[in-house]
Amino acid sequence: MMTVLYTVGNKLYINLTNKCPCSCTFCIRQNGDGAYGSDSLWLDREPTVDEVIDELEKYDLTQFREIVFCGYGEPMERAEDVGYIGRYIKDNFKIPVRLNTNGLGDKIWGEPTAKVLEGAVDIVSVSLNQCSAEKYNAVTRPKWDDAFEAMISFAADCKKYVPKVIFTVVDVIPMEDISRCKALAMSLGIELRIRKYDG
Repeated sequence: MMTVLYTVGNKLYINLTNKCPCSCTFCIRQNGDGAYGSDSLWLDREPTVDEVIDELEKYDLTQFREIVFCGYGEPMERAEDVGYIGRYIKDNFKIPVRLNTNGLGDKIWGEPTAKVLEGAVDIVSVSLNQCSAEKYNAVTRPKWDDAFEAMISFAADCKKYVPKVIFTVVDVIPMEDISRCKALAMSLGIELRIRKYDG
């Protein structure tokens, strides 16, 4: 049985894919096969949009504070499906929808992807991870040398289509780098959230 949906507290998470163009040094995938007590998040295959919606319909969604696209892969590997499922949720339920992303959808697809999120998600949380391209590449280990710039561009683009955009960093990086991340985020008018390392 594949784990397509899993709960953490009063939030429901959607696990769409295991594909990801990064190999982050702090990724929880390095340490196990689940998150926060979930069953294994490794998928035998990617669930179809209809399968995800069927799973969502098994829950009383009113009990959740938020629905989050975040599993054992990068949700924007399935950008159109994130848009479709997000709009289905927004059209049928009064519940906030968040996307957790590495911000590399444009690199994955070779074209701008932020627009597919319009009307589908309320918050986009982009993993900033570090304050410069060199440091970002060292910790995130992406497929592309220009991933840092692409991620910044995607986050700025999201502001046109999504009510709230935030950057995140994990507290495993030095405080001076976190300070630089704050300055970078502020220069773009994007909030920065510092996450605790859960590994």
